[in-house]
Amino acid sequence: MGNSKSGALSKEILEDLKLNTKYSEDELCKWYESFQKQCPDGRISRAEFEKIYANFFPNSDPKVYARHVFRSFDTNDDGTLDFREYIIALHLTSSGKTNLKLEWAFSLFDVDRNGEISKSEVLEIITAIFKMIPPEEQKTLAEDENTPQKRADKLWQYFKKGENDKIAEGEFISGVMKNDAIMKLIQYEPKK
Repeated sequence: MGNSKSGALSKEILEDLKLNTKYSEDELCKWYESFQKQCPDGRISRAEFEKIYANFFPNSDPKVYARHVFRSFDTNDDGTLDFREYIIALHLTSSGKTNLKLEWAFSLFDVDRNGEISKSEVLEIITAIFKMIPPEEQKTLAEDENTPQKRADKLWQYFKKGENDKIAEGEFISGVMKNDAIMKLIQYEPKK
């Protein structure tokens, strides 16, 4: 993780991020400066991440969802995000590339990290997403999507899966890309 003593971003990490994200060297250096100010030890904890995430959803409870997002990006399982993991997270969640977003979404839903998604994992994540939807907005949802269970059932029916079946990553990505309605079931876009 860079030379934290001098506060400089290592060349290897800089080159890796330039290669694997849409950000320029200048942008990455500015992001790094800001990250160092917020996280002088070079790491962001899950609790800090949850606080930052909560700022984006002031009228709801994004804590459980933020915990899952954090897990999906804490690739080395150390309970923190370093600068590289943080930038990859930003890139994947804001990238225009649907395929990259769906790869990330799959890792989010794959709670136990076994390479497949079960219906209980889908329900767990959809329940967390649901907590981010303000109650007054929940009242306006379609009848077949107005509870986490109904959303999970609808997703499972789309993939033509039995209760104990699993969905592999490729199947998940191609299925969601073919159906915008399914894309809406697995995310929440706050109303402007």
